[in-house]
Amino acid sequence: MTDATGSAPDQAPPPECPAHTGAVPLSGLEYQQSPSQLYRTLRREHGAIAPVTLDGGIPAWLVLGYSEVSYVTSHDELFARDSRRWNQWASIPADWPLMPFVGYQPSVMFAEGPEHQRRAGVITDALEGIDQFELAHLCREIAEGLINAFAGSGQAELMSAYVHALPMRAVVRLCGMPADSVDTDDLVRDLRISLDANEGDDPVAAYVRVMERMQRLVKDKRDSPGPDITSRMLAHPAGLTDEEMVVDLITVIAAAQQPTANWICNTLRLLLTDDRFALNVSGGRLSVGQALNEVLWLDTPTQNFVGRWAVRDTQLGGRHIKAGDCLVLGLAAANTDPQIWPEGHVGAENSAHLSFSNGEHRCPYPAPLLADVIARTAIETLLERLPDVVLAVEPEELTWRPSIWMRGLTALPVSFTPVVQ
Repeated sequence: MTDATGSAPDQAPPPECPAHTGAVPLSGLEYQQSPSQLYRTLRREHGAIAPVTLDGGIPAWLVLGYSEVSYVTSHDELFARDSRRWNQWASIPADWPLMPFVGYQPSVMFAEGPEHQRRAGVITDALEGIDQFELAHLCREIAEGLINAFAGSGQAELMSAYVHALPMRAVVRLCGMPADSVDTDDLVRDLRISLDANEGDDPVAAYVRVMERMQRLVKDKRDSPGPDITSRMLAHPAGLTDEEMVVDLITVIAAAQQPTANWICNTLRLLLTDDRFALNVSGGRLSVGQALNEVLWLDTPTQNFVGRWAVRDTQLGGRHIKAGDCLVLGLAAANTDPQIWPEGHVGAENSAHLSFSNGEHRCPYPAPLLADVIARTAIETLLERLPDVVLAVEPEELTWRPSIWMRGLTALPVSFTPVVQ
């Protein structure tokens, strides 16, 4: 494997070398269930940049500081996205679980400079073609149908019955796929596996299936375009090839579906467990927007992101970063950095969080606005239809999915007064 210049990369120091003394594995029950405590420990022991190991003991740096994450994401000339620079490829097996994150693809995710601007411009223009009022209407229609399926029972497990299903159905409709089909459900399952695998899952095989489904969608839309994201991307003057279309569509769908679902999940958890919001919600919807924003600060769906690769030897946060080193962006840790919240209280009244990243590779406009429409409509519709909804278990019984990358519950059981259709 060569780096972006075509030269063979140097081997980075293994975890036991001085550069990674005290490296902490990004895994384990503590990380999965209470990552904020681990971030505090890492920050206390290592500062803003902590030595960590990924699956299989592969060394990396976790960027914990708000200023440091902002700096890394604002300086593409030092910390770039093309993963072919990584100095650890000689140690990475072909079936490595994180391969869907870091295996180079000719997509907007790994593009740099003018090529990234070209590709991101296509996505931005395609997303700008979405009418936000029509999107809200579509999401409400989807929400009503999902709620109707369980409203009469007086109980539901919202993660499977509502939270994941709603953004999934919305995004596939926006991309021009049929709303209700086994094919679509299989696609969403494989996207989840490829980006956030459970034990026993095969993320690499799942990603191959996702690519095959996107290839069929691109072919179908070239033959029969419609008023959808895929067709607008195909018709863009930038003239994306089919290969470029497939990988960029996967990026669009993956970025829209799971993070938005977990944003909905984490906000509902907050509304149903925190009296500051519950008291207001019972009398109206005034606090839904506040809850959505607070979650982006305190329980952001994308906790960590792999990553950036050092273009050359440099210094960051008092650490010597070698050319080709991998940096994991600790978005959740940065959002709660005590350097920006010196009193220990994270204020949710502003939107300067890093949950949508920062710099040229941040979520393209207007993606955050569209995600807000989907999440807000999902929550408001549920609260309107089921105004007395409450948790069916004690708050401490809720468990988080075993992931260091995404923050979301394994289940969200609720009960409410049955609604007769």
